[in-house]
Amino acid sequence: MMKKIALEEHVSTPAVSKIYQNPHAAQTSGAVYAQFIQEHLWGNIDHYIQEMAQNEIDQVVLSLVSPGIQGIPDPKQAVALAKATNDLIDQTYVQTHPHQFSAFACVALQNPQAAAAELERAVRDLGMKGALVNGYTDLPNGQVVYLDDPSMEVFWDKVDELNVPVYLHPRTPKPDQRQIYQGYPGLVGSAWGYTQETAVHAIRLMMSGLFDRHPNLRIILGHLGEGLSQNLPRTQARLYKQRQGATGAKNQKPLTYYLRTNFLATTSGHFDTDAFKSALKAFGPRHLMFSIDFPYVTNEEASNWFEQLQLDPTLKQQVAYQNAADILNP
Repeated sequence: MMKKIALEEHVSTPAVSKIYQNPHAAQTSGAVYAQFIQEHLWGNIDHYIQEMAQNEIDQVVLSLVSPGIQGIPDPKQAVALAKATNDLIDQTYVQTHPHQFSAFACVALQNPQAAAAELERAVRDLGMKGALVNGYTDLPNGQVVYLDDPSMEVFWDKVDELNVPVYLHPRTPKPDQRQIYQGYPGLVGSAWGYTQETAVHAIRLMMSGLFDRHPNLRIILGHLGEGLSQNLPRTQARLYKQRQGATGAKNQKPLTYYLRTNFLATTSGHFDTDAFKSALKAFGPRHLMFSIDFPYVTNEEASNWFEQLQLDPTLKQQVAYQNAADILNP
């Protein structure tokens, strides 16, 4: 087996799990699968490390499960919980097993200035590797805010200053945008809704001019890039045809330029070889990284698929370990 780093590995603290208690989880996901997830979102650290060793996973980067801090509309509560969550993940996992675990900070973008301050504290004081943001952020007025909003500039300034990546993780589409899923509740989340929501969010960042103002930003997408390796060229072509119309675009370069320059993708939860090859071509060999999506898939499942990939050994090691090591330790 090949030494690996995994970057999209989830936890949920007891306080966060209490907020998002779902009495219908067994009905939605199946009782056995729901129970497995619940049992592995917090604790079981010795077993976790054993599984890592069995699958040659050298390091895991932990992050708060979706929707996490983004789903709390009260800014004061969100800010306080983000700090407490970062501290508890650090104390429970990272300080006790620093060679196996690191973490992405959660941040309360309900207050972008506070989010910037917490990111700096988490990176400088706790040694966290960047931030993971679970999609759009709920606001007190029932509205939501996306990462391309002008209010987020203070946050992006801090990300740029700290030179750390931001992992853009999915969350389910807003309730008022789910009509197309009626009658098929299994599609709302990770089966399809996650991809739709996150791909559009990423395109918004590209079109907003964010990467022209901050050309060194690095955004990580899971699930082999949320379908953008296949679909973004058509989006780019259609927008070019409409360029004299009202597209809202502020970007100075083609969208595929940003995809290859400012975005990286992981294999988390998407273990299809043809899709992997498409992502490898679209993002480039330096911007594709192994990940698992634990506990929503098992460490063994992800590792077994990756090990059987027929790749040049140097490229395979790059994807398994080196690309992640480079971005986590610039």
